[in-house]
Amino acid sequence: MATVLRTPPERPRLAGRTLRRRLGLFSVIAILAASNVVSNRLWPEAYIPWNVGVAVLLVVVARWCGVTWADLGLSRARLRRGLGIGAIALAGVAALYLIGLAIPATREAFDDSRAAGTFGTALFAALVRIPLGTALLEETAFRGVLPALVGGSWWRQTLVSSGLFGLWHVLPSIGMASANAAVASSVGGWGTVATSALAVVATFAAGVLLCVWRRWGGHLVTPILAHVATNSLGVLIAWWVVTH
Repeated sequence: MATVLRTPPERPRLAGRTLRRRLGLFSVIAILAASNVVSNRLWPEAYIPWNVGVAVLLVVVARWCGVTWADLGLSRARLRRGLGIGAIALAGVAALYLIGLAIPATREAFDDSRAAGTFGTALFAALVRIPLGTALLEETAFRGVLPALVGGSWWRQTLVSSGLFGLWHVLPSIGMASANAAVASSVGGWGTVATSALAVVATFAAGVLLCVWRRWGGHLVTPILAHVATNSLGVLIAWWVVTH
Protein backbone atom coordinates (compact mmCIF):
# COMPACT_ATOMS: atom_id res chain seq x y z
CA MET A 1 0.00 0.00 0.00
CA ALA A 2 1.17 3.47 -0.79
CA THR A 3 2.01 5.59 2.20
CA VAL A 4 0.18 8.91 2.29
CA LEU A 5 2.36 11.70 3.62
CA ARG A 6 0.45 14.37 5.42
CA THR A 7 1.79 17.79 6.30
CA PRO A 8 1.55 18.36 10.04
CA PRO A 9 -1.05 21.06 10.77
CA GLU A 10 1.57 23.07 12.66
CA ARG A 11 3.57 23.79 9.50
CA PRO A 12 0.93 25.82 7.63
CA ARG A 13 0.21 27.80 10.77
CA LEU A 14 3.92 28.46 11.31
CA ALA A 15 4.38 29.51 7.68
CA GLY A 16 1.37 31.81 7.91
CA ARG A 17 2.66 33.36 11.12
CA THR A 18 6.12 33.92 9.59
CA LEU A 19 4.61 35.54 6.49
CA ARG A 20 2.42 37.78 8.61
CA ARG A 21 5.41 38.93 10.67
CA ARG A 22 7.42 39.71 7.55
CA LEU A 23 4.56 41.72 6.12
CA GLY A 24 4.23 43.44 9.48
CA LEU A 25 7.95 44.25 9.56
CA PHE A 26 7.92 45.83 6.10
CA SER A 27 4.72 47.70 6.95
CA VAL A 28 6.21 49.11 10.16
CA ILE A 29 9.36 50.27 8.35
CA ALA A 30 7.25 51.95 5.66
CA ILE A 31 5.03 53.62 8.28
CA LEU A 32 8.07 54.93 10.15
CA ALA A 33 9.72 56.26 6.97
CA ALA A 34 6.56 58.14 5.99
CA SER A 35 5.99 59.36 9.54
CA ASN A 36 9.52 60.74 9.74
CA VAL A 37 8.88 62.95 6.72
CA VAL A 38 5.46 64.05 7.96
CA SER A 39 6.51 64.97 11.51
CA ASN A 40 9.78 66.66 10.55
CA ARG A 41 8.93 68.32 7.22
CA LEU A 42 5.30 68.22 6.08
CA TRP A 43 3.37 68.74 9.33
CA PRO A 44 5.72 69.57 12.23
CA GLU A 45 2.91 71.43 14.04
CA ALA A 46 1.21 68.07 14.69
CA TYR A 47 4.42 66.45 15.98
CA ILE A 48 3.00 65.26 19.31
CA PRO A 49 -0.46 63.92 18.35
CA TRP A 50 0.87 62.50 15.10
CA ASN A 51 3.66 60.54 16.81
CA VAL A 52 1.36 59.29 19.56
CA GLY A 53 -1.04 58.05 16.90
CA VAL A 54 1.76 56.32 14.99
CA ALA A 55 2.94 54.60 18.19
CA VAL A 56 -0.56 53.21 18.74
CA LEU A 57 -0.76 52.11 15.09
CA LEU A 58 2.54 50.23 15.36
CA VAL A 59 1.32 48.33 18.41
CA VAL A 60 -1.88 47.42 16.54
CA VAL A 61 0.17 46.10 13.60
CA ALA A 62 2.41 44.09 15.93
CA ARG A 63 -0.55 42.55 17.72
CA TRP A 64 -2.12 41.65 14.36
CA CYS A 65 1.13 39.84 13.57
CA GLY A 66 0.76 37.75 16.73
CA VAL A 67 3.30 39.59 18.89
CA THR A 68 2.53 39.21 22.59
CA TRP A 69 2.44 42.05 25.12
CA ALA A 70 5.53 40.56 26.77
CA ASP A 71 7.43 40.56 23.45
CA LEU A 72 6.53 44.24 23.05
CA GLY A 73 7.85 44.98 26.53
CA LEU A 74 4.40 45.85 27.82
CA SER A 75 3.78 43.00 30.25
CA ARG A 76 2.21 44.23 33.50
CA ALA A 77 4.19 41.60 35.40
CA ARG A 78 7.47 43.40 34.58
CA LEU A 79 6.26 46.97 35.05
CA ARG A 80 7.51 47.41 38.62
CA ARG A 81 11.00 46.18 37.78
CA GLY A 82 10.99 48.30 34.63
CA LEU A 83 10.18 51.42 36.62
CA GLY A 84 12.92 50.65 39.15
CA ILE A 85 15.60 50.11 36.53
CA GLY A 86 14.33 53.16 34.64
CA ALA A 87 14.82 55.26 37.77
CA ILE A 88 18.42 54.04 37.94
CA ALA A 89 18.91 55.03 34.30
CA LEU A 90 17.43 58.47 34.95
CA ALA A 91 19.70 59.05 37.94
CA GLY A 92 22.74 57.88 35.97
CA VAL A 93 22.02 60.24 33.08
CA ALA A 94 21.49 63.15 35.48
CA ALA A 95 24.82 62.43 37.21
CA LEU A 96 26.71 62.24 33.89
CA TYR A 97 25.15 65.49 32.69
CA LEU A 98 26.06 67.34 35.88
CA ILE A 99 29.64 66.10 35.61
CA GLY A 100 29.76 67.15 31.95
CA LEU A 101 28.37 70.57 32.83
CA ALA A 102 30.99 71.06 35.52
CA ILE A 103 33.94 70.28 33.22
CA PRO A 104 34.80 73.15 30.82
CA ALA A 105 36.01 70.77 28.10
CA THR A 106 32.65 69.00 27.87
CA ARG A 107 30.41 71.95 28.70
CA GLU A 108 30.49 73.05 25.03
CA ALA A 109 28.39 69.99 24.11
CA PHE A 110 25.41 71.68 25.80
CA ASP A 111 25.85 74.95 23.87
CA ASP A 112 22.97 74.42 21.44
CA SER A 113 21.16 77.41 19.95
CA ARG A 114 18.01 75.29 19.44
CA ALA A 115 17.47 75.56 23.20
CA ALA A 116 17.39 79.36 23.09
CA GLY A 117 14.05 80.81 24.10
CA THR A 118 11.91 81.13 27.19
CA PHE A 119 12.07 78.76 30.13
CA GLY A 120 8.44 77.87 29.44
CA THR A 121 9.35 76.68 25.95
CA ALA A 122 12.20 74.54 27.29
CA LEU A 123 9.96 73.14 30.03
CA PHE A 124 7.23 72.24 27.53
CA ALA A 125 9.80 70.44 25.38
CA ALA A 126 11.20 68.57 28.38
CA LEU A 127 7.90 67.55 29.97
CA VAL A 128 5.52 67.17 27.01
CA ARG A 129 7.09 67.22 23.54
CA ILE A 130 9.97 64.84 24.28
CA PRO A 131 8.13 62.26 26.45
CA LEU A 132 5.00 62.07 24.27
CA GLY A 133 6.26 63.13 20.85
CA THR A 134 9.72 61.57 20.80
CA ALA A 135 10.43 58.92 23.45
CA LEU A 136 7.04 57.18 23.32
CA LEU A 137 7.12 56.59 19.56
CA GLU A 138 10.83 55.83 19.25
CA GLU A 139 10.91 53.35 22.13
CA THR A 140 7.67 51.70 21.03
CA ALA A 141 9.04 51.34 17.51
CA PHE A 142 12.73 50.59 18.02
CA ARG A 143 12.80 48.80 21.38
CA GLY A 144 9.36 47.19 21.23
CA VAL A 145 7.74 46.52 17.86
CA LEU A 146 10.75 46.17 15.53
CA PRO A 147 12.79 43.77 17.72
CA ALA A 148 9.71 41.59 18.18
CA LEU A 149 9.01 41.46 14.43
CA VAL A 150 12.67 40.92 13.47
CA GLY A 151 12.89 37.91 15.79
CA GLY A 152 15.91 35.67 16.23
CA SER A 153 18.60 36.26 18.81
CA TRP A 154 18.77 39.32 21.02
CA TRP A 155 21.82 40.56 19.11
CA ARG A 156 20.05 40.23 15.79
CA GLN A 157 17.06 42.18 17.08
CA THR A 158 19.32 44.81 18.62
CA LEU A 159 21.57 45.38 15.61
CA VAL A 160 18.71 45.60 13.11
CA SER A 161 16.50 47.86 15.22
CA SER A 162 19.44 50.07 16.24
CA GLY A 163 20.58 50.37 12.62
CA LEU A 164 17.10 51.54 11.65
CA PHE A 165 17.13 53.86 14.67
CA GLY A 166 20.31 55.45 13.33
CA LEU A 167 18.80 55.95 9.86
CA TRP A 168 15.68 57.42 11.50
CA HIS A 169 17.83 60.34 12.70
CA VAL A 170 19.21 61.37 9.29
CA LEU A 171 16.39 63.83 8.59
CA PRO A 172 16.30 65.44 12.08
CA SER A 173 20.12 65.83 12.04
CA ILE A 174 20.12 68.22 9.07
CA GLY A 175 21.17 71.64 10.35
CA MET A 176 22.55 70.31 13.63
CA ALA A 177 26.08 71.54 12.95
CA SER A 178 24.92 75.14 12.68
CA ALA A 179 23.09 74.89 16.00
CA ASN A 180 25.58 72.99 18.17
CA ALA A 181 29.14 74.24 18.56
CA ALA A 182 30.51 70.85 19.62
CA VAL A 183 29.02 69.14 16.57
CA ALA A 184 30.34 71.89 14.29
CA SER A 185 33.88 71.44 15.62
CA SER A 186 33.61 67.66 15.20
CA VAL A 187 32.54 67.67 11.54
CA GLY A 188 34.69 70.62 10.50
CA GLY A 189 33.86 71.75 6.98
CA TRP A 190 32.19 68.51 5.89
CA GLY A 191 28.72 69.93 6.54
CA THR A 192 25.46 68.04 6.24
CA VAL A 193 26.87 64.68 5.11
CA ALA A 194 29.28 64.43 8.03
CA THR A 195 26.62 65.62 10.48
CA SER A 196 24.16 62.99 9.28
CA ALA A 197 26.82 60.26 9.37
CA LEU A 198 27.77 61.28 12.90
CA ALA A 199 24.10 61.24 13.92
CA VAL A 200 23.60 57.75 12.48
CA VAL A 201 26.63 56.33 14.29
CA ALA A 202 25.81 58.06 17.58
CA THR A 203 22.16 57.05 17.58
CA PHE A 204 23.03 53.49 16.53
CA ALA A 205 25.22 53.26 19.64
CA ALA A 206 22.47 54.88 21.72
CA GLY A 207 19.99 52.38 20.30
CA VAL A 208 22.14 49.46 21.42
CA LEU A 209 22.39 50.96 24.91
CA LEU A 210 18.63 51.48 25.06
CA CYS A 211 18.12 47.85 24.02
CA VAL A 212 20.34 46.88 26.95
CA TRP A 213 18.15 48.96 29.27
CA ARG A 214 15.07 47.28 27.82
CA ARG A 215 16.55 43.83 28.38
CA TRP A 216 17.67 44.66 31.90
CA GLY A 217 14.37 46.22 32.93
CA GLY A 218 12.21 43.72 31.08
CA HIS A 219 9.71 46.43 30.20
CA LEU A 220 9.48 49.22 27.64
CA VAL A 221 9.13 51.80 30.40
CA THR A 222 12.85 51.41 31.21
CA PRO A 223 14.24 52.72 27.89
CA ILE A 224 11.44 55.30 27.78
CA LEU A 225 12.64 56.75 31.08
CA ALA A 226 16.28 56.58 29.95
CA HIS A 227 15.36 58.30 26.68
CA VAL A 228 13.33 61.02 28.40
CA ALA A 229 16.15 61.62 30.88
CA THR A 230 18.73 61.94 28.09
CA ASN A 231 16.73 64.32 25.92
CA SER A 232 14.72 66.29 28.47
CA LEU A 233 17.58 66.94 30.88
CA GLY A 234 19.74 67.78 27.86
CA VAL A 235 17.24 70.42 26.72
CA LEU A 236 16.99 72.00 30.17
CA ILE A 237 20.75 72.10 30.66
CA ALA A 238 21.25 73.46 27.13
CA TRP A 239 18.71 76.20 27.85
CA TRP A 240 20.61 77.13 31.01
CA VAL A 241 23.97 77.20 29.19
CA VAL A 242 22.64 79.25 26.26
CA THR A 243 20.77 81.80 28.38
CA HIS A 244 23.36 82.34 31.14
